[in-house]
Amino acid sequence: MDSKQSTITLRVRGYHLDGYGHVNNARYLEFLEEGRWAYFDEHPQLANLLQGGEVAFVAVNLNIDYRRAAVAGDDLEVVTGVADLGSRSARMHQDIRRLSDDKLISSADLTFVLLDIHSNQAVSIEGPLRDLMAPLVAE
Repeated sequence: MDSKQSTITLRVRGYHLDGYGHVNNARYLEFLEEGRWAYFDEHPQLANLLQGGEVAFVAVNLNIDYRRAAVAGDDLEVVTGVADLGSRSARMHQDIRRLSDDKLISSADLTFVLLDIHSNQAVSIEGPLRDLMAPLVAE
């Protein structure tokens, strides 16, 4: 795929809201996860390498900056990309923007490791997986 980033849109629904009428902070985790799933849907070669059951990406750290409140009826855009690729971990950066005014609602950085399922140990990101990921890192 040519694009280094994946973009999805979603509409804020009533069940996303807290008692103040804003999107509940925990719902942003779901929005971000939807963005990451879409990223792998749009990069099937990468997803295929992980579907063998030998290794998996495992989240080890997530930082979210909440910038503005989103409310019912807002259409949001979640943009996801690989921001950094290390030898044993990688970082995805995600932005959530409101489509009506392009305002940044939140941004997040998720660090993950490549886990060997059988040993339950982090392993190096190398070989074909690294070859597929390296060109996807945003400059």
